[in-house]
Amino acid sequence: MLQDAIKTQLKGYLAMLAHPIVLEASLDDSPASREMHELLHDVAALSDKVEVSEHGEATRRPSFVIRRADARSGVTFAAIPMGHEFTSFVLAMLQVAGHAPKFSDDVIAQIRALPGTYNFETYVSLSCQNCPDVVQALNAMSVINPHIHNTTIDGALFQDEVTARNIMSVPQVYLNGEPFETGRADIEQILAKLDADAPRRAAEKLKDIAPFDVLIIGSGPAGASAAIYAARKGLRTGIVAERFGGQVMDTAGIENFISIPETDGPKLSAALEAHVRTYDVDVISAQRAKELFPAAQPGGLHGVALESGAILHARTVILATGAHWRHLGVPGEEEYRNKGVAYCPHCDGPFYKGKRVAVAGGGNSGVEAAIDLAGIVAHVTLLQRGSHLKADKVLQDKLHTLPNVTVLTEALTTRIEGNGRNVTGLTYRGGDGADHHIDLEGVFVQIGLLPNTDWLKGTVKLNDFGEIIVNDHGATSIPGIFAAGDATTTPYKQIVIAIGDGAKAALSAFDYLIRVPVPDEKRVAA
Repeated sequence: MLQDAIKTQLKGYLAMLAHPIVLEASLDDSPASREMHELLHDVAALSDKVEVSEHGEATRRPSFVIRRADARSGVTFAAIPMGHEFTSFVLAMLQVAGHAPKFSDDVIAQIRALPGTYNFETYVSLSCQNCPDVVQALNAMSVINPHIHNTTIDGALFQDEVTARNIMSVPQVYLNGEPFETGRADIEQILAKLDADAPRRAAEKLKDIAPFDVLIIGSGPAGASAAIYAARKGLRTGIVAERFGGQVMDTAGIENFISIPETDGPKLSAALEAHVRTYDVDVISAQRAKELFPAAQPGGLHGVALESGAILHARTVILATGAHWRHLGVPGEEEYRNKGVAYCPHCDGPFYKGKRVAVAGGGNSGVEAAIDLAGIVAHVTLLQRGSHLKADKVLQDKLHTLPNVTVLTEALTTRIEGNGRNVTGLTYRGGDGADHHIDLEGVFVQIGLLPNTDWLKGTVKLNDFGEIIVNDHGATSIPGIFAAGDATTTPYKQIVIAIGDGAKAALSAFDYLIRVPVPDEKRVAA
């Protein structure tokens, strides 16, 4: 089942197993069970520290538990963990065998101190690029704390459960039988939901942190680039990282990042974070900025208040907050979100196999979504409110070769309909001014981005679209505050442009710092 190249690489990882492990399978006569049997035996053949047992007694079949040879419980997969989840499988084997998760000492102590018992069920799709982050975080937690258990469930294998729980988007996490989390979440976000006192402790730790020369808000491509350039100048640099990679984490295929013919969002985000951490950058994780307090005079300290209650100070600030998916804003959208209304075709597309869906949006994202979905669903209707598609020609050419795609231009979505449980249709206003109805079971919204700048209103100047107005040096309307990336008026929201923007903002901040004298004030009134 495993290709020779993967076997060679996996054999190297398995050589690092600190203790013997057992892959304890619960199988039946299904084709999926036979596939799981083959995978597990392929893995066991690569190391004398891996044993397969087929005497599991789990009710979900096929499934398997990764456990230490001297233990009875471990990490459970009700899935054949290939695709994006293969890394989760490998990490789980290493961690169960004694390889320590790469968490800080504080995070590990926090996990160990959680009271009570936590039984997580994590529904995934093997094509979902966001699911592994959640799976790996919960698996690692279960290794650290014996009162935590996680079962990763491939929705494609357990359709009855997916239907019964009305799951139409992933990752979808249940805790002790109740809905817990939808969408991507990292270890800090999960712990914040489990540990009510975590925000207060986080704010307390940040209370006495020294002022930065450069404080970067946002850790997408622009923020990461700014952090690297600032640190290389020898500046005391901090970066507030709610989630490293930002919107890039939700991007599947990336084929226009110069010098790298093909990659994906999670890989690029991991590379950005790794690069930042090679420098002396203070990464302040799982925090969100809520208010900006400009310095009283040029060269003084700006303040940034975080939602946790902490306030950080810096001589310069770089705003790299990025953007988020724009919503249609029509009746039915919020009501049926995750019940037929989706925003990630790569994550949620498999739940619409054989169904009729619509894609709202005729730009690159919308056309790419329609192309991807056409290989899964019965039919795709692409709705573009303008008179023509805006996607790159290469994408349009591909789209028009697909027999199960209909393109409607001058089609403005006005309502999403449903039966109270799921989406059943969509209404759009055509170029003739009349309303038209389409029967379908899913709507994928791909109509562009909105800048994450609501918290900045009343401070730096914004344009009518909410973008931060910057000059050609990345400077905002406030001396000492710069901005970069998709949150700004810089045209063309592209990864490569955001990275250049971040570098420019950091260089401009450095130039500002060496030219502006430091006043007597040590703190801003915030």
